[in-house]
Amino acid sequence: MELNIAVCVKSVPDPELYSNITLDPVTKTLKREGVNAVVNPADKHALELAIQLKEQYGASVTLISMGPPDAQKQLREALAYGADAAVLLSDRKFGGADSLATSYILAQGAKKAGNFDLILAGNESADGATTHVPSQIGEWLDLPHVMEVVDFKLTEEGSAIVRKKADGKYYEFEVQLPAVIAVAKEINKVRIPKIKDIFAAKKKPLDIYAAEDFADLDLKYVGLQG
Repeated sequence: MELNIAVCVKSVPDPELYSNITLDPVTKTLKREGVNAVVNPADKHALELAIQLKEQYGASVTLISMGPPDAQKQLREALAYGADAAVLLSDRKFGGADSLATSYILAQGAKKAGNFDLILAGNESADGATTHVPSQIGEWLDLPHVMEVVDFKLTEEGSAIVRKKADGKYYEFEVQLPAVIAVAKEINKVRIPKIKDIFAAKKKPLDIYAAEDFADLDLKYVGLQG
């Protein structure tokens, strides 16, 4: 079984510097000037699961992110963990997006980037922490989706057995692929990239898509107005 996996990766302000973040009084969006960006911690656990599946099944792993051009730095960092390629969705029209508008662009990016058997994400972002986006991606793409996943196993029939945590209890589901899975941090321990992998990441493909690169983008779902 060879899988084509997408991992949603978000560039977020360094959680250690959150006290420096302010809110724009007009747009109600975060003002992050002067705060270094990092890879969203929860997304690293989704990436770790993807790399484990790659090692076991020979999967191809593509990172997908929406953000400013500077987010290429975080994508290069994430590529060092073992992903094969990255896609950055970057356009001023995407700015000011809430979770609904963000999930719409990520879903369109996933459709453009390839036919994925599995889309993985961290359960929440360190900045917004809404936990909305993974399920919303599943709804946009009309795919089954499960949140708070703490264990993930593939079956020979092409489905996944997932264990999720909710209300202090654990529930097990069989999910037919393709699907969107959001993982909790307790699912695994994230590896530390080796020096050679960090250097190799600089040469891996990283495509940038703007709004004009999508033939059927519905602008009423995009950016601040979305």
